[in-house]
Amino acid sequence: MTGETVLIAAFSARALAASARRAGYLPLVVDCFGDLDTSEYATASRCLPARVQTGFIARPLLAALESLVAVAPRPPIGLVLGSGFECNPRLVARLAERYRLIGNTPDVIASTKDPARFFATLDRLGISHPETRQSAPSETADWLMKRIGGSGGLHIVVCPKEVRPDARRYFQRRIDGEAISVLGLVSKRANAFAMSRQWTSPLPKRPYRYGGAVGSLELEPDLEARLIDISLALSDELGLVGLVSFDFLVADGEPHLLEINPRPGATLDIFDDASGTLFKTHVEACAGGDPSALLSTSWKPPAARAAAFLYADRGPLTVPAVEWPAWAADRPRPGSLIADRQPLATVLADAADVDAAEKTCRNRLGLLEDMLYEGRKTMGAPQ
Repeated sequence: MTGETVLIAAFSARALAASARRAGYLPLVVDCFGDLDTSEYATASRCLPARVQTGFIARPLLAALESLVAVAPRPPIGLVLGSGFECNPRLVARLAERYRLIGNTPDVIASTKDPARFFATLDRLGISHPETRQSAPSETADWLMKRIGGSGGLHIVVCPKEVRPDARRYFQRRIDGEAISVLGLVSKRANAFAMSRQWTSPLPKRPYRYGGAVGSLELEPDLEARLIDISLALSDELGLVGLVSFDFLVADGEPHLLEINPRPGATLDIFDDASGTLFKTHVEACAGGDPSALLSTSWKPPAARAAAFLYADRGPLTVPAVEWPAWAADRPRPGSLIADRQPLATVLADAADVDAAEKTCRNRLGLLEDMLYEGRKTMGAPQ
């Protein structure tokens, strides 16, 4: 048990707070949901509104972090950022002026999220990716339009026939393939990688909305080696450090890199262990230390685990007071109003193999959805 305090900020910070607590840290948390389990893991927490498109607003975020520092039992060792910051490297730079960032620098984040810089780097290194451009193609069939710095798949739409100029957008030719994500723990002294398979929870206008993921995935050895080689090459080239995810589409055995998320991602739920080893190694790697001992002796990820998001797709929901199953996380407070099609909770499942874990996870999504929507009648929620 370290007993050290650490600041955490993310759209949803529960997974990071849980990992930090398992690792012996005292997490001080800012996020947008204020879920029951997030508050249980946090030594202190603040809940702020934020928009997926634009992220956090600087002034209230800074004020919330300062208020957490003021009540901390000892000075925090630094600030860990999760989702919600890739769209605003300037805000990350402001945070870096006040706190030690336990993660990637603002310039590294910008270099992974600026399409002009990022895809030029891939071309220079000979790394395959879908055809990408910053201006709309003349023929939009088979093209996607993406918002720079977006996350959760909500930033991806089918390219419309007529496109208004927007510097926040870029365009990528659509290809079919299997979505494979590589979680990397990268440092100057040691590296570790784990593979997951992802799926979507599509909406009519948001066909690539994130659904869930399952790992640890066993791939054909040559493909796995290529994915790791690409991840290592880009980690060196871009100066990445700590927990990072590399998202690929694999088509006919050929990996095509879509993007890098230079922060701890959704698969932390899949690959972390009971000791919070991934959080520990993230802190160690970002401090310039050697996480190899922790990775080789302490990291014991589940054999197969799936995690998926449950959305309020049946309509707005006033959350009933229910007895949450042990396999449900990101538990909203009773009486919370969840807007139509917004994230409602996270479902987890362990099994002997990845196919069984995914099947159980998908089944549990339906069970939890039924439980919450059937229970809403007692809360007077919209029917």
